Amino acid sequence: MGKIKTHRASAKRFDVTANGKVKMNHSHHRHKLGLKDQKRKRHLRTADFVQGKVASNIRALINK
Repeated sequence: MGKIKTHRASAKRFDVTANGKVKMNHSHHRHKLGLKDQKRKRHLRTADFVQGKVASNIRALINK
């Protein structure tokens, strides 16, 4: 029986916490930061958790 490979693109973008939650970073925080106000950039800096069925799909992709 073969093993399931880790989806490397997903493994680089998502993390699984000790409690099994899937943690992600926000997008839109790489360039054109002069157009965005300070509050928006501050909220984009913080990590967020993936919700619902999507989290279980990501967990399957990264084998955790």
